[in-house]
Amino acid sequence: MAINFDNALGIHPQALALREKRSELLASNLANADTPNYKARDLDFKAVLNNTLSTSAQSLERTHAGHLAPQRDVLGATVGYRNPVHASLDGNTVESHIEQAKYSENAVQYQASLRFINGRFSGLMTAIRGE
Repeated sequence: MAINFDNALGIHPQALALREKRSELLASNLANADTPNYKARDLDFKAVLNNTLSTSAQSLERTHAGHLAPQRDVLGATVGYRNPVHASLDGNTVESHIEQAKYSENAVQYQASLRFINGRFSGLMTAIRGE
């Protein structure tokens, strides 16, 4: 009997990949904290996960060739810009303390996703061994 890893692992591999892409965005924000006119970017993990789990997720359609297509460059997630709490004189919207907190939070959630996947593999190994 073949093992279907998509069913066995569930949503966790996609969540892990999305967390990885979010950490890249947050690290880019931190690296550009002193760049004038740099706009902090992020994605809404919960919204992407809800769209993935929802069977009635609708996509935006262009009705005219001149319309701009939505930016969906991260695993189906729309990358948005973060609104700053305090305005900067040079136009930069990166707030280091917020970015560091978001990065740390994302790192913890990445580790949790890894543990979920590890637990699933451990369960599969137990089933294969017949223990």
